[in-house]
Amino acid sequence: MGRYTGPKHKLARREGVNVLDKTSASLQRRLNIPPGQHARKRKRRLSEFGQQLREKQKAKSVYGLMEKQFKKLFQNVERKKGETDEHLISLLETRLDNLVYRLGFAQSRFMARQLVSHGHITVNGKKLNIPSYQVKVDDVISLGTKIQKNLGVAKAIEESQVLPFLKREGVSGKLLRVPKKDDVEVPFDTQLIIEYYSR
Repeated sequence: MGRYTGPKHKLARREGVNVLDKTSASLQRRLNIPPGQHARKRKRRLSEFGQQLREKQKAKSVYGLMEKQFKKLFQNVERKKGETDEHLISLLETRLDNLVYRLGFAQSRFMARQLVSHGHITVNGKKLNIPSYQVKVDDVISLGTKIQKNLGVAKAIEESQVLPFLKREGVSGKLLRVPKKDDVEVPFDTQLIIEYYSR
């Protein structure tokens, strides 16, 4: 299945979580109402498997991943020793597109992915156009010269605050340490995702 390209509001209502990376009063009111004319009547209690599947779908939607990408990422998680939920969050959070968003260089993860894909981002001085690239501690992420004066980028930087595991100076930022689960708020249950893949 390819990446969802339809209306983001509809996707958010289907998953019951804001995937727009920005607040919207009208969306917040409708988050728990699935899209469709008879949505309220259709809503029913999910099975255990259904709940696990729904949480996985939420995570995919939030980080903008396709099924194959998410499965591969989870396989990498399983190879690591230690807390599976911590590794899941750290691998999701250290994707290049996500850190471009977390550093405030983009107003949404979708915009961040576009910046990376179009060659507007450098890592340690080298242009990198792979959104899934796993950033390492002390890597320096910077905006390319051409995109620095973009109004959308400038607004994103002005309105954002970086998280404790990041440092931003001007149009560059650095990953100070591996992010932990407690560092970020995610609208999905990591334990249910682990259970889904442990079946």
